Amino acid sequence: MTLMWIEDGATAMDWTMDDGVRIVGEAFGDPSAPSVLLIHGGGQTRYAWSRVAKRLGRAGYYAVAIDLRGHGESDWDEAQDYRTERFGQDTATIARSFAVPPVLVGASLGGNSGMFAVGRFAPEAFRGLVLVDITPQIDAKGSEKVTGFLGERMDEGFASFEEAAAAIAAYLPERRGRASNIDSLARYLRQRPDGRYRWHWDPAFIEGRASSRLRPETVAELNEALAAIRVPVLLVRGSNSELVNDESVAAFLRVKPEARFVDVTGAGHMIVGDRNDVFAETLDGFLKDL
Repeated sequence: MTLMWIEDGATAMDWTMDDGVRIVGEAFGDPSAPSVLLIHGGGQTRYAWSRVAKRLGRAGYYAVAIDLRGHGESDWDEAQDYRTERFGQDTATIARSFAVPPVLVGASLGGNSGMFAVGRFAPEAFRGLVLVDITPQIDAKGSEKVTGFLGERMDEGFASFEEAAAAIAAYLPERRGRASNIDSLARYLRQRPDGRYRWHWDPAFIEGRASSRLRPETVAELNEALAAIRVPVLLVRGSNSELVNDESVAAFLRVKPEARFVDVTGAGHMIVGDRNDVFAETLDGFLKDL
């Protein structure tokens, strides 16, 4: 693991996985403080957690947000190994480098990775798990909607940040009343040699992802990992979630009845963006109880 100071009081970090893939992240706060490891969702980057990570650092925690392999500034995997288990192995490797075992906070794909990391690969390396709008069983139509959006302009890309913002607004019509932060899209898009902007992740990540995530074998493996977890677990769902419906929550609680569950009114799958205030309060309460 290497460290380097960067802007906003953050420390740039990177780790090399057992297969040579380099994972990039950034940290806020004192490494000896209670730790939180923040893992983004599919197609996102560590910047999805920027406000949360900075706030946690100011509140006396050590907060680390990473770019998963194939995302953001982390390496694209030449072997194209983007299985959920592989993300879980990376997460476990990074957690083992902490001076203090972290609470893992994972959104969507990050939560799937967390279930494998905490329940299968490194149970000793964590002291809690927060699943942000993700459970082993998810809604098939919602999954297809999410992966469909990610793949829709994967090859074509966008002529400008404004065009990308318009595509996001069409996908999330409930956010149309909000002003788009065009500048922030530079963190999620790369300009290619042809001058067009494409998402900041490896296209190989999305190919076949919807069908593989819904396989009964995958759901069973995630449930097995979830059942094996022995640290406190919090599930935070957006009441308008495309992925986690009431049936998903009921199935989750049958496997992990001792887990804490919070339903965030007025939020969809992107809870942190939709209701950041409520999410922050919920996370603070869980961390303080630990």
